[in-house]
Amino acid sequence: MKKHIPNLITLLNVFCGCVATVFAVLNQLELAALFVFLGIIFDFLDGLAARALNVQSPLGLQLDSLADVITSGLVPGIVMFQLMGMSLAGGWNMEFGKIPGVQESSSMVELFPFLGFLITLASAYRLAKFNLDENQTSSFIGLPTPANTLLVLSLPMILFYHNNDILNRIILNPWFLTGLTFLCSYLLNSNLELFALKFKNWSFQDNAMRYTFIMVSLILLITLKFLAVPAIIAFYILGSIANGMYVKKDIV
Repeated sequence: MKKHIPNLITLLNVFCGCVATVFAVLNQLELAALFVFLGIIFDFLDGLAARALNVQSPLGLQLDSLADVITSGLVPGIVMFQLMGMSLAGGWNMEFGKIPGVQESSSMVELFPFLGFLITLASAYRLAKFNLDENQTSSFIGLPTPANTLLVLSLPMILFYHNNDILNRIILNPWFLTGLTFLCSYLLNSNLELFALKFKNWSFQDNAMRYTFIMVSLILLITLKFLAVPAIIAFYILGSIANGMYVKKDIV
């Protein structure tokens, strides 16, 4: 019976991803973000349960990636689609399939929001590669899909809860969203080695980067709220690069 527990937790991730997809399509991005966050928690717990119960299996690995394709692949793509629609004309008209205020002749503009699904394609490709890569145990190669999803989902939350005119203009700028979409897609499948939050022991010396990251993240979340998420992701990437350079230098 215990061998099914991690898979049941993974299926809860699938359920959260399905619910988040519905809310994202309806442009209720706050609720979509809530269920994505719950899905990411289940994504963390299924691996934890599998290791604790010693019931890791190839089936669980495949199921986990399939769940992530929904929660951390499809949903952020839809959210970026919605944000790109908002950046052009205040939202996407689902009834007519056009962006309000855009002339019918502007077919390329009408297609612009679909560029957001590049994130979905890049996420699916990364997850497929991850399943075949046996080296990503203590670290990740490229930005993990949950981290990328939190970055994308933080954008509507910043709009809703910070309500800053400057931030709003930046986030709803088509060029900013286009650049971010390409950057996220690149980072997901890049060769950057990023540390994983997996503790083999509780020694501060062996886990200095992990402890520092957790403490800095908590401070940023308390002080900046949702605006902290992009800062945390940036710190995660830059910290990993700096840590990798330090380790190589130490080895030499």
